[in-house]
Amino acid sequence: MKKTTTKKTVSAKKVKPTAKTSKNESPILKEVKQLYGFMQDNQLDTIEYDQKGLYVRLVKSRPAVVPVPVPVGSATGSAAVNGGSVTAMQEQYKEVLNAPLMGIFFRGSTPSAPPFVKEGAQVNKGDVICLIEAMKVFNEMRAEFPCIIKKVLVENGKPVKQGEPLFAIERV
Repeated sequence: MKKTTTKKTVSAKKVKPTAKTSKNESPILKEVKQLYGFMQDNQLDTIEYDQKGLYVRLVKSRPAVVPVPVPVGSATGSAAVNGGSVTAMQEQYKEVLNAPLMGIFFRGSTPSAPPFVKEGAQVNKGDVICLIEAMKVFNEMRAEFPCIIKKVLVENGKPVKQGEPLFAIERV
């Protein structure tokens, strides 16, 4: 479990100096290194330091979430590119939402979180319907139009190819 703190004042006397400090470093750099070590040791996401006119804010970076437009497939859409199983899937359902890129399909924001959409749910334009992780980046897949999710065609956590059907839908 990650802890987050927005204000944390740490006295330089209370923080142990690290072994990596050298004699030629400026006192400010030494303090920043000490703060970073304190942040790592206590598993903090954010730390702020304000003392003697020095203000430092250290924040761990988080993976970027990039919205991805959702192309809508048809029975003739990308069948020739992706093979016969895609064609059969698209013929079985009137309309499907295809994967815009290759990656890992996730129905929710975390494994324990509820899915963004469930079968039978009505989705509005712009609603997040799933995430696709590609190269350590979680890409949000958003609905381009209002629709009803008839069936989820891919299991959570499974790899998908670009153009592979993810959801059987019905436009509203």
